[in-house]
Parts: sequence; C-alpha cells; structure tokens
Amino acid sequence: MTNLMNRRVLISGASVAGLTAAYWFHQYGFPVTVVERFAGLRPGGHAIDVRGTALDVAERMGVLGGLRDASTSMRGMSIVDQAGNELSRSTEETLSGGALGGADVEVMRDDLCEALYATTRADVEYIFGDAVAGIELNVDEVRVTLESGPPRSVDLVVGADGLHSTVRRLAFGPESSFLHHLGNYVGVFTTPNFLDLDYWQVWMQMGDRGGVIMSARDNAEARVYLGFGSEQLDYDYRDIGVQKRLLADQMAGAGWEVPRMLEFMWEAEDFHFDSMSQIRMDRWSSDRISLVGDAGYAGSPLSGQGTSVAMVGAYILVDELNRANGDHRRGYAAYESRMRTWVEQNQQLALLSGERHKAAAEGRDPARVEGPVLDDVKSAIALGHH
Repeated sequence: MTNLMNRRVLISGASVAGLTAAYWFHQYGFPVTVVERFAGLRPGGHAIDVRGTALDVAERMGVLGGLRDASTSMRGMSIVDQAGNELSRSTEETLSGGALGGADVEVMRDDLCEALYATTRADVEYIFGDAVAGIELNVDEVRVTLESGPPRSVDLVVGADGLHSTVRRLAFGPESSFLHHLGNYVGVFTTPNFLDLDYWQVWMQMGDRGGVIMSARDNAEARVYLGFGSEQLDYDYRDIGVQKRLLADQMAGAGWEVPRMLEFMWEAEDFHFDSMSQIRMDRWSSDRISLVGDAGYAGSPLSGQGTSVAMVGAYILVDELNRANGDHRRGYAAYESRMRTWVEQNQQLALLSGERHKAAAEGRDPARVEGPVLDDVKSAIALGHH
C-alpha cells in the first residue's frame, strides 16, 4: 500500500489508458478522479487488438473473458479493386488483426472501454463533459483548473488524453514538438451491415486512397474506415462537421461501395477522424505530471499495438508509483526504464504495417514483407507482483 505521500490522482481522459490506470490506482489505494471531455464514454473507433502482455493485464482486471465474448471473430478478409473485383482473399489472417486463431483478441474500441469502465464505475469519481484547462504546480500539490467545474488540488496528474493531449501541451509544450505525421488520414464510423458481411472484412485501394468495411457485433452492424494520403493538414480536430466534409471531398470519385459508405457517414454519430501520427518524446514525466498511452507515445493505428501498449503502460506506471510508495520521482524513472525500449519497438511496427498495406494494394503477399520483431515483452517489462 502507499503511504500518505502523493495519493490523490487526477487522470485526464477516459479511454483505454485512462480507464486502465484508474483501475490500478484504485486497487492500490490511490483516490482517483477521471476527467473526460466527452459527455460519456466516446462511442465508435477502430477495431483494436489486445495482445501479449496486455492479455495478462486484462486477465488481472477480470475483463479478458468478456473481451473474448465481444471479439470481432473475423473469419478472414478480401481485397478488391475499385470496381469491386476480388484480387485476393485470406482465411489465415486479416490486415486489421493479424493471424487468426491465436491468443490475441480483436475487439471494438468502444466495447473495450465499456468493459474497462465497468471495473471502476462504482469506485472511481468520473467527471464527464469537462476537461483540464490549466495546471499550476506548487511545492506539495498540483492545482488543476477545469473548463467548467471547480478547480481540483491533487498530488499527481496523469495525461491519458490521446494524440492531441491537453496535459502534454500544458506540461511539455506545443504538440508540433512531438507529433510525427506518417502521411495518412483515416475516418472511422459505424454503418448498417449493408453488404451482409459474415465475420468478414473487405479492403479496397485506389492509389493513395482506400477503404475498409468489416462486420461488427455479431454481424449486426459494420465499421467503415476511409483513408487517404496527404501532407499534414490544418483543420479543427474537434469540429466533426468540418472533418466529415474533408473526408467526403478527399474520397470524391472513389469507386466500389465508397459512395454508399459516405452516405451513411453523414448520419454517423460515432464518427472519428485523425491523422496516422506518432508521438515521440524524450521523457514522459515532468515534476508531478506524467503521460501514458497515446498522449506520451502514440504508435498510430498502423502499429496494431497502441491498445496493448496503453494498457501495459498504465499498469506499469501505477505499479511503479505504488512500489515507490508514492514517490513520483522514483516511480516515474522506473516506469520509463521498463517501457522505453518496448515503446520504441512498437512504434517501428507502424512502419512495417504501412509497407504491408502497400504490398496488399499492389497485389503482393503482405505476409512476405519483413520488419522488426518485438522482444519478449514478458522478460523485457516483467509485469511485477500484484
């Protein structure tokens, strides 16, 4: 258990990293408050993968069985040209989730967040519909100003607020100092399963534009991805209407089923749009403030590891703070030591994934594209004792 030092924690962001961290802070006796800008848990998002050591974290949290029940259960994938002609198919792997039939779990992002939230909703204070606006560091605490609610005085602040982290900007500087654009943008949203896909996903590529549709939630609906290559764009990442228009303009004239996808996009309430980018930082902590997940080390969806890295990172951050009896300097240093190499390896996987997607679009076997292999994560960042 912790001593009386540095027990009060405020987490900015109620997605995978923030929800996982909230669970472990509560388990170790840290009073914790989670502040989330959205009015509730954010709906929608990518199909994401829980892999490797993250499976151990999920099991320790008691959610792994539920995640397996909610998995996408993909049977395979097809690749088509812009006229809809099938170029290839596989029942051994998918580009979204990798090899089929293994221990990894592919699940919709919102289903994972619901499962994580359920572990702490009765025990952790959640403030939805508000956001961190300012941070004032004092000798013994941090005073956090919120956009609408009363200010909070806490001992530690954790930025788990994603690629465009407010906490990172306030504590470390402008986003432009850390964000590395990988040359693509993608929009994701839910549609009816209008192609009657049966646990299947279909990929379409036309030059530097592409689309994916996959069945979701026992074929009851579908999740659509539409993306395009571009230099870094200047737009309001909180204005959904602007983002939908941007995506529609970029996808104009695309073939196959893209026009129908765009029709559904206008009514989608779970639309999400962002760049494929990484956050690269020399350190993830400053005084009493730390970053976890995409806020500190986003690998981009191309890595296929963002969710697993976020869950493991949140576990290790809290574990090290607990082992240091709340001494944030010792805890943060140990957190960085255990995570740094593994994070960098995972970010390299995004580059490999980009090459695999390119190979698939060109009709080559994506499995033949070789790249970096992760170290044995269990020995590299051993989870420690609980």
